[in-house]
Amino acid sequence: MQRIPFAEVHQALARILAGLGFTAPRAEFCASLFAETTRDGVYTHGLQRFPRFVRTIRNGSVDPSAEPVLQVGMGALERWDGCSGPGNLNAWAAMERAMELARGQGIGCVALANTNHWMRGGTYGWQAAEAGFLAICWTNTMPNLPPWGGIDPAIGNNPLVLAAPRPEGPVVLDIAMSQFSYGAIESHRRRGEMLPVDGGFDTEGNLTRDPAAIERSQRALPIGYWKGSGLSVLLDMFAAVLTLGRSTHQIPADSLRETGVSQIFLAFRPESGEQAARIAGEIVASIHACAPAQPGSRVRYPGEQTLRIRE
Repeated sequence: MQRIPFAEVHQALARILAGLGFTAPRAEFCASLFAETTRDGVYTHGLQRFPRFVRTIRNGSVDPSAEPVLQVGMGALERWDGCSGPGNLNAWAAMERAMELARGQGIGCVALANTNHWMRGGTYGWQAAEAGFLAICWTNTMPNLPPWGGIDPAIGNNPLVLAAPRPEGPVVLDIAMSQFSYGAIESHRRRGEMLPVDGGFDTEGNLTRDPAAIERSQRALPIGYWKGSGLSVLLDMFAAVLTLGRSTHQIPADSLRETGVSQIFLAFRPESGEQAARIAGEIVASIHACAPAQPGSRVRYPGEQTLRIRE
């Protein structure tokens, strides 16, 4: 594997973004989010995603100069308009605001409408957990997942992120509503590898591990079968109702025109940092104490592998 210094990747991306209309500080920060995603081993939403991001700027789906605007404040809940700005910058700003609300009220919620793909959703879980907050955030997407019992893609894979602070390193779960994201399916296909477990259906309606067959059918498998399908529907409904923005069926089913998505950011301030750290530590210890299915390995908590890769 070829390795490139982080600073070199960051600088190259920042130069490209500056040439696309980003101010220098916004180009630097947006580039850092992409570079950090790749550094953490989430290749599908880091450098691999960057060319598509550039194309969405050039086709007008993303406005590089736009920033979120407050629409309505209702105590701990605020509704914002993302104004079609860069999805990762909008999402970072939304989580920052949710944490600011939580500092004063214990909980903060930002409902963000009219924004764009947030790239790696886990970024905003790490953002909150590293600042000492518990967090939940999710986004709806274009229709790219069949509801359970259906054939046509009518629901979204609607990524969901949960994160908790911990002195030894946050616990962060970043999942889509499909067993594998389409980015992961594409990566396996490019490497000529089968998926480790069934990830969708072929054109005949059979469950398969073949990534190319799933791409042809466009029938990815919801997590938990009907449970993931139902969760996708409710995440979409919550996002659209709270933001008064678009729901999945209103979002263009084109990855280069997937704009106007709706997102929710929740932050919680633990009442006692010391007690929260102790509780989190005990939970992680109980997971590490679990006998592994494969001798010589260790059962991991969500986010543990990311910390190892980052190191």
